[in-house]
Amino acid sequence: MGAADSEPSRSDYKQEGSSVKYLGKKIITLIMTLFLVSAAAFLAFQIIPGDVVSSILGTEATPEREEALREELGFNDPPLVRYSNWVAGVLKGDLGVSYRYSKNMNEMMPVAELIGDKLPVTLWLAALSLALIVLVSIPLGVLWAKSRSHAVDAFFGVVTQVTMAVPSFFLGILVTWLFGIILKWFAPGGYVSYREDFTGFLSYLIFPAISIALPKVAMTARFLRNSMLTEMDSDYVRTARSKGCGEQRVMYGHVLRNAMMPVITFLGMIVAEIVAGSIVVEQVFGLPGIGRLLISSISTRDFPVVGILILYITFVVIFVYFLVDILYKVVDPRIS
Repeated sequence: MGAADSEPSRSDYKQEGSSVKYLGKKIITLIMTLFLVSAAAFLAFQIIPGDVVSSILGTEATPEREEALREELGFNDPPLVRYSNWVAGVLKGDLGVSYRYSKNMNEMMPVAELIGDKLPVTLWLAALSLALIVLVSIPLGVLWAKSRSHAVDAFFGVVTQVTMAVPSFFLGILVTWLFGIILKWFAPGGYVSYREDFTGFLSYLIFPAISIALPKVAMTARFLRNSMLTEMDSDYVRTARSKGCGEQRVMYGHVLRNAMMPVITFLGMIVAEIVAGSIVVEQVFGLPGIGRLLISSISTRDFPVVGILILYITFVVIFVYFLVDILYKVVDPRIS
């Protein structure tokens, strides 16, 4: 082998430089987006009515105590100073303390500890929901695309259309009524903490996961079916069949692989949505996840908690789309 063959070519260096440049742009976009979203959230809390100091003190509020608490929380500083201090603390890993939640009468709850207790609930709910979506929708979409029966096609079409039209919170109510009240497969409102009984925790999450997954299963299956039908009419499929490729190889080795490209983007949108927090479903099933925490914190103007949760949701959405871009290159290396 010659020296020219052992050395990286100019195109290899160019491709590597392009990948580094692409990664750099994504990181800069992430940082700028997080900054703009955090600034918008902080500004919103300055505009909306309400006094968090009076809310914290309640009936014990006096002008002296209110002024002392304002000074302690830094509310007497200009908004720009308060925002800068909050951002500096976040960058150092200090997420601050909650205005509403406390460990005891004299100690406020750190935001990191508060969210750390709620986040596993939402993440496990998202993981179960995503597993149901992938395990059900992809085989269903393939089966639907392969079907030559008008009756089967019409049946799947009606079922998926109806399922997509039903909101997740209403499905949650139906699931609670059917599996909880009628069949008694679980106790509505009987949430079990993952710290106490992990198996019981996962068993309870199955039902809210079904409520989240069903509309997404219908959407993904329909999307995959339409994508596969488009690919099945392509010239490369006819060429593969003319060369003697078996139907299974054509379907799974060519059609499904190419049909998954747009589906990956759609799944990325779904993942970002469910990981960010299915707020309404958590409310229906009484799950102490970040969705319920976000709602309660907004109503009590607990900005340290709301600000971090908004940054978390923003980060998840951007990071998931970044992973989708990487999956594109894995599925189809021709994409630059």
